[in-house]
Amino acid sequence: MPVYDLNSISEQIRQRRPQAGALVVAVDGRSGSGKSRLARRLGRALGKFTMLRMDHVVPGWDGLEESVRLIRPALEALRSGEPARYRTWDWLRGDWGQPLHRPAAPTVVIEGCGSGARSLADLVDYLVWVDVPAEIRYERAMARDGASYAGHWEQWARQEEAHYAVNATVSRADLVIDGRLPVR
Repeated sequence: MPVYDLNSISEQIRQRRPQAGALVVAVDGRSGSGKSRLARRLGRALGKFTMLRMDHVVPGWDGLEESVRLIRPALEALRSGEPARYRTWDWLRGDWGQPLHRPAAPTVVIEGCGSGARSLADLVDYLVWVDVPAEIRYERAMARDGASYAGHWEQWARQEEAHYAVNATVSRADLVIDGRLPVR
């Protein structure tokens, strides 16, 4: 079985070191593809890092496009070496929750649906796309979020379809990973 080598991937990413500011790596893919797990592992492999998660700023089940706009100021701050503060969405209450602070770091990993959007491309040095067939993604998402997500799966999938068609994220990715295969 093929395996992705985390050290090799990390070395490829390090070669993209920007002239100034933090190195920014986006890990994008559809819901349930394994973005979060890969992003954490990749961040640790790259050294001192801070993480931005798109699902922290998605304002509800119809907010994928809005989340891209809302995350930009935080990403700009971190890219320039400054700490970031942003509001988070409280999924249980369905309203804005507490602000979240992210410290500046030499590497920023931004993870989640929409993190590879064209409107963020000027801030991203390396884009990873995690690809997994829909039936496996659905099983993973339901195991992770259960009934709270089940009624919204189709609604969210339609937003993803529209977003990724307009942004051509897969074709712009520096690396496409099959999320079913191990990364070691």
